[in-house]
Amino acid sequence: MPTSKPLPRTLKDWLEQLDKHLLPVPVDHHLNVCRALSDSRRSLREIAELMQASPALALSVLREANRQAGSFSAPSESLESALSRLGLQRTLELVKRQPACPLDEIPLALRQIQLISRHAAQQAGGLFSGRLARLWQEIHWGSLLFLAPIWSLLTAHPELFEQWEQRVLVQAEPAAKVAQDLLGVPLLSLCLALAERWRLPDWVIQGYRLLIADRRQLVKALHIARDNQHPLHQQQMLDADTPLRRWLTQPANSILLANGLALSAHHAWNSPHSLRWQHLTGLYLQLPLSDVQQQIHQHAAQSARQQATADLWHPAQALLWPWDARRLQGKAITPAATATPATPTDNGWRQHCAQLLAQPSAFHNLEQLTSGATQALQACGMSRVLLLLADPSHSRLRAQQQTGLDKLANTLVIDPQQSQVLRRLLKAPAQLRLTPANIAQFSALLPGSLKALFPSEHLLIRSLASNDRGVMVIVADQAGAVLSDASVQVFGKTAQCIQRALDSFANRER
Repeated sequence: MPTSKPLPRTLKDWLEQLDKHLLPVPVDHHLNVCRALSDSRRSLREIAELMQASPALALSVLREANRQAGSFSAPSESLESALSRLGLQRTLELVKRQPACPLDEIPLALRQIQLISRHAAQQAGGLFSGRLARLWQEIHWGSLLFLAPIWSLLTAHPELFEQWEQRVLVQAEPAAKVAQDLLGVPLLSLCLALAERWRLPDWVIQGYRLLIADRRQLVKALHIARDNQHPLHQQQMLDADTPLRRWLTQPANSILLANGLALSAHHAWNSPHSLRWQHLTGLYLQLPLSDVQQQIHQHAAQSARQQATADLWHPAQALLWPWDARRLQGKAITPAATATPATPTDNGWRQHCAQLLAQPSAFHNLEQLTSGATQALQACGMSRVLLLLADPSHSRLRAQQQTGLDKLANTLVIDPQQSQVLRRLLKAPAQLRLTPANIAQFSALLPGSLKALFPSEHLLIRSLASNDRGVMVIVADQAGAVLSDASVQVFGKTAQCIQRALDSFANRER
């Protein structure tokens, strides 16, 4: 709905309008917090945890505590310290001044951006709090409040969110140009000015200053981060640039990374913008991209279980879709997902299986065996096939053969320890059939790099063993189409033939 209020066009006018704006709070949260503040048995930590259910209340308390403390006092970095500074009585008076509304009367745009902020806090806690345990409060509150200036903006003008989505995400206009057109000022400059006026945590202010005035460091780090397949070379490049290495390892960067991941995932997990933040997070944590993707997908799923509601969009929902589908394009299914499955050529399939079952083994090396296995899987109707082999320590799964996939599949390397599904499959031979009925359970437990190669809700994953140890993982589908029971049975028989071929090959080598 268009707003009847004219939009300011200067930074001064924006600050004057947004600084006075009170953010609405759900009436049930408002009542619960008022009761807790009136209960002398409640500790500050309990009250702070209760306030987390309403980010608007947390912002108002932190902002007021820092405003009253004056410029000569260090700002409160957490809600608990802000409560201590204000005192319970003054906090109660402040909370009572906040407008309490039924949930459906609070602008949808405001609730959506606050959901993104809670998703960012979930990512920050999962990715960084374990490594920086002493700074967990700074990480949590900094990541949650990083987008707080935009909360105030969307409270006053909720229609801006939909306009931004359509122009930036759908029409692919430059975000800076859209912000200038809509606001008259750069959005990042407005956010920084509000963060400084409200004396938000220092890490929030540092993040905005970095995005505005020190993007050169960010670009240099992104250039190194893209070389994720060569960690030694990455480390050498960082060692050669001491200022960059010192900047990159600053704990304050954790909240910028978490918000970059959450905000970019709002559109798509595999967009160039999202992948840049994933690569940068991998460089910060010194982890392979596949491990980073596995973790952020799991944290997103956990965030969705805790925070998502029917009328809001959570990026974790997209983990259940074909990888290239987009919410703002009618949830379009990719052509690969609707392709007609290949028709098995019975004679060819039987011939390939006979070769696999030959005694002694008809294969002279592992390359020949896996090539024959891939051909048999194709002949049984699988149009996309990936064969992964485990190294002796089970610390890596490497692509050995592939067909029907992107060339990137040839160099795929996965750490199975970062995936519960792959760990279980390598412990003992087993088969997993993914369908729309169970993909919600398993999707977040699969590496992102694997899901990117198979954008499908219909997938077969099977592990094979040699000498009682898992040595091979087969991933296959019929171009994303529904798998019939007959197709699954033929796939199972083919996998049994490959298992026999592995056993014969192992005996031949001995």
